[in-house]
Amino acid sequence: MNCETVRQQLPLYVYGELSFESEEQVASHLDKCSECRKELELEKRVHCAVDMAEMRPPAELLERCRRELPRTLENAGVSSRRGKAWRSWRQWIFGGARGTAPAWMRPAGAVALVALGFFAARLTTAPEAGLVAEQSGSEPVATQVRYLEPAASGGVRIVFDETRQREISGSLDDEAVMRMLLAASRSPSDPGVRVESLDLLNSRSESEEVRNALLQALENDPNDGVRLKALEGLRSYAADTRSRQALSRVLLTDDNPGIRSMAVDMLVQSRSMDVVGTLQELLQREENSYIRNRSERALEAMNASVETF
Repeated sequence: MNCETVRQQLPLYVYGELSFESEEQVASHLDKCSECRKELELEKRVHCAVDMAEMRPPAELLERCRRELPRTLENAGVSSRRGKAWRSWRQWIFGGARGTAPAWMRPAGAVALVALGFFAARLTTAPEAGLVAEQSGSEPVATQVRYLEPAASGGVRIVFDETRQREISGSLDDEAVMRMLLAASRSPSDPGVRVESLDLLNSRSESEEVRNALLQALENDPNDGVRLKALEGLRSYAADTRSRQALSRVLLTDDNPGIRSMAVDMLVQSRSMDVVGTLQELLQREENSYIRNRSERALEAMNASVETF
């Protein structure tokens, strides 16, 4: 199998979609060809970047929908009954003088209210930090609605978060900048911010605090692209005990074959005998032929059996 044929099959190879025979041929070629291995790494990054991409509706679409919703409801004859329907539903769920729901139905109703509150908050929030409610000098105030509750008088109770946006700039040697980057690497709402922060932190991976952040992201972040970026930062520290332990756990538990492929490469490069058990256990469960082939060759190089005892 030549380089051109292998590179055409790399997308299918990454996700284990090739036949067993084709996978074996590609894996054998990759083991001998450094240029195709580079193409494989690039392919893994592309797939992780695609997995990380998010589609967000334009802000003007959400704003237009909010403006038109009351008019649409009014035209449909629903507006005048909205408050009464809400109070009846709430009584039905939580109990009251009338319309009490069966006890077994109340947990489902409570879950429905939580979901309604969540989507209401999402629909009243602009794509980034929230709705810009006002300008105070040069600092915009961002507002994010958390909870809505119609009142019996016909009004409404709104619970919201309000923050003032600030900006800092400086080099990575600046303590405040590093502190913000470390916080951004744990941002729960935006995987893109986490990837960008780790990309910057990777150049400071000699710092124990930064390595802790990389290890945390590698084992716990739900986004494939973030975990891949953390792996890149730990590449120079694959021989470190904590890094080897984390890589071993990732190799056995991560559901992304591209990340497992990079993890096994890093473990094999460390050539530490304490990874033998991990590689043997991996062979009992791994279906990806490249990872299996890499593990078998590593065990052979360390004169270790491919089977557990």
